[in-house]
Formats: sequence, structure tokens, C-alpha cells
Amino acid sequence: MNILGLVLSYVLVFIIIGLSTVLQKKGILGDEGARKFIHIGVSNWWLLAMFTFDDVWFAIIPPITFIILNYYSYKTNLIKSMERSGNGNLGTVYFPISLLILVILTFGVTFNPLIGAIGILTLGYGDGLAAAIGSKWGKRKLIYGKSVEGSLTMFLATFIVTFTLLAFNFSLPIALSVALVLAIFATLIELYTPKGLDNLTVPLLTSLIYYLILITIL
Repeated sequence: MNILGLVLSYVLVFIIIGLSTVLQKKGILGDEGARKFIHIGVSNWWLLAMFTFDDVWFAIIPPITFIILNYYSYKTNLIKSMERSGNGNLGTVYFPISLLILVILTFGVTFNPLIGAIGILTLGYGDGLAAAIGSKWGKRKLIYGKSVEGSLTMFLATFIVTFTLLAFNFSLPIALSVALVLAIFATLIELYTPKGLDNLTVPLLTSLIYYLILITIL
């Protein structure tokens, strides 16, 4: 299964990047839309990893690969649909760094990949949709160029994603209450983190908060 997981990991990511590039060239997605398409799509890698990897040494290979690839793309603008031109933003590199850290901690230390899924899918869907909605419809600005509309999207998307994950493992009241707490904290973390760095703070801190809830309350 681990070899299959590796093959499917690269297939998934390159399909997402390819689709994003095509949609951008056809004018269906703008620059930011293309970036967020990749951002959201790649976060689903974690679900694939949960079902195909049972060895942390195999599971760390895709994140390491994409740290190297994303840094090269950042320096050379290799994958144009993934980069913000002239921005100097390392967010695309921070994303796979977060993946690597959470893979090591949840596949190799806690042996509970759901902890990492909470953080990565919150980053993918919550932060990804918040940026897409905020950049297009965000009128009421807050800090770091973020908006009320974007933060509301972050809250709702995080709540839906985390509740969906938790509902398979806990009772309905617990899933609802924990999802609410995680959505509040993730929204605040995203709001007060400068753009780019939230690719580190959102997944790592959201997973940490869930882990603390898990060991103290659940």
C-alpha cells in the first residue's frame, strides 16, 4: 500500500497543478484563483495518505519532494499558477513544510493521522476559501489586508470541515462543540498571521489545539 500511496500522491498533485494551469490559461481562473485551486486541492492529499500509508518513512517522501519543488518554483517561477509574481511570498514552501511536520508527528509519534487532517484540511478549505472569497468580495478590511467576509468564510469552512471529520469518530454533540472551538481558534489564528506564514500557523496550531482537546477532554 505504501508504494501505491506514493504513486497516487504524485498523480494527485500533478493533476491538480495541471488542471489549475489549464484553467488559468483559459481565463476561467485568475492568478489568485489558480493558486487557491492548488491550495485546496493539494490539502486533500492528507485523506489519500490516511488510507494508503502505514509507514511514516514512506509518508514523508511526498512532502519532502514538494518542499524542494515548491522552493525551486518560487525561485524560478517554474509553476506560474502556483506563484504570486513579484510578491516574495514563501507560502507555497511553508505548506509542504507543515505537511512534513504533521506527517512526522501524527503518523510517526501519536499514530493518529486525524490530528494532522484537522490542521491540513482547515488550511486547505478554510484558509483557501477565505482568501478566494476575501480577495473577490471582501469590502470591510481588518488587518494584513484581510476582510470580515474572508474571516467569516474561514470560520464557516473550518467548522464544516472539522465537524465532518469529527462526526465519523465522536458523538454529534462532541463533534459540534469541538468543531465550533476549532473554527473560532483557526479563524483568529488566520486573521492575526501575516499572509504566507498562515500556511504554517493555521495547520500546526489548529492541530495542536485539537490534540490538547483530545488528551484533556475527550
